[in-house]
Amino acid sequence: MSTNQTTRSPQPALREGELPGSGAVTLLAAVLGFALITLDASVVTVALPAIGSALGGGLAGLQWVVDSYTLVFAALMLSTGAFADRAGATRAYALGITVFTLASAACGLAPNLPALIGARVVQGAAAAVVLPASLSLVRQAYPDAGRRARAVSLWAAGGSVAVALGPVAGGALTTAWDWRGIFFINLPLGALALLLLLRAPRSARRPAPLDVPGQLTAVVALTTVTFAVIEGGATGAVALAVAVAAGAVFVRIEGRQPHPVVPLGLFRDRAVRVAVATGAACSVAFYGTVFVFALFFQQVQGRSALFAGLVFLPMSGLIPVTNVVSGKLAGRYGPRLPMLVGQALALVGLLGLLSVDAGTSAAAVAVLLVPVALGCALTIPPLTAVMMDAVPAERAGLAAGVLNAARQVAGGLGIAVFGTLVDGGFVAGLRASLAGSAALFALTLVLCRRPLGGPAAR
Repeated sequence: MSTNQTTRSPQPALREGELPGSGAVTLLAAVLGFALITLDASVVTVALPAIGSALGGGLAGLQWVVDSYTLVFAALMLSTGAFADRAGATRAYALGITVFTLASAACGLAPNLPALIGARVVQGAAAAVVLPASLSLVRQAYPDAGRRARAVSLWAAGGSVAVALGPVAGGALTTAWDWRGIFFINLPLGALALLLLLRAPRSARRPAPLDVPGQLTAVVALTTVTFAVIEGGATGAVALAVAVAAGAVFVRIEGRQPHPVVPLGLFRDRAVRVAVATGAACSVAFYGTVFVFALFFQQVQGRSALFAGLVFLPMSGLIPVTNVVSGKLAGRYGPRLPMLVGQALALVGLLGLLSVDAGTSAAAVAVLLVPVALGCALTIPPLTAVMMDAVPAERAGLAAGVLNAARQVAGGLGIAVFGTLVDGGFVAGLRASLAGSAALFALTLVLCRRPLGGPAAR
């Protein structure tokens, strides 16, 4: 069928678990959208000193440039998974990409730091719609478990490449153009994602009630706990008390809601618990490490943004290959093996980075960063497949929202904690941050010591 015929002809309603047309087109659109929103989680880090110089604001303000995106992304994803199921993945995806692209233009045009942070909030809200919708598209396009595992690996690889290339792209754009270029680059990519979606078949709508009280209390809890970590002092103590209270109310609401944003019963499945915990550990290690080392090279060693970005290039280049290898290993041996190997690699890398000080060469840091990246790249695709296989097909959007919300929250809190630690003394704070990440991986390795069970483990 030609492109024109595909555009003009109405698409038939979908049956359960079926997506007509070319799965490859749907997969490409989903991967591009996922890559676009994950790029913005890391592309900003290398540009933070330039943003601070242009718009003002101390380290706390720069942390909010990152976390205003990450936290809204995470919190709203709890509901947007259900929204994607309810509206249909293609409709939700189109809406999210459109708003994200417009918000990116607003970020690039921001005249001051509050305006930039506000536009980043809108970006995060749109990204929260795109992520579960993109994964739902993949899930619907590949009902066969074997083909779906490979497709999920490619989807995860697209996001991982974007996250890894973010620092390199951020450094190059900031040096060659300006920090605003890191946002303007989203405009043609967003337009391309929408053009691809025009050729993808429409996905079915599924009933998915929204839990507004649960969503609101989740936003309050996540925002205030991050505010407490970043701001500290008496104000931070008050914010922490509000976060604890909001968290308690959230748990109470979710236990009574007939259709909660986070079904607490979901965590009775051990595979779900392991996937969420391991994904969180990967996010803390990856996002937190990139954040502190991007600042380390520029603020401690006086390097340029481009130089800082290039240091991340060795780890970036290996991530897509590792994602593909991870998918093949999971398909042959089950998800547990690549998850165990990946976490062990990341742990070794983090322990090696503890030796870094102000005089450590960039080459040495680049080498030590590689096992951290490889470990996370090995771990993420199989844990995503574990999570998706642990739930029925009709709850794919919800499961994607829960998993990726946990990962984004962990990444945002990791940046908040790491930023607070380095603000009190960079090298000492850097080592404390790395040691904390290593401890998280030691814990998740223990959680993975037994077979995961269920369909995902076969």
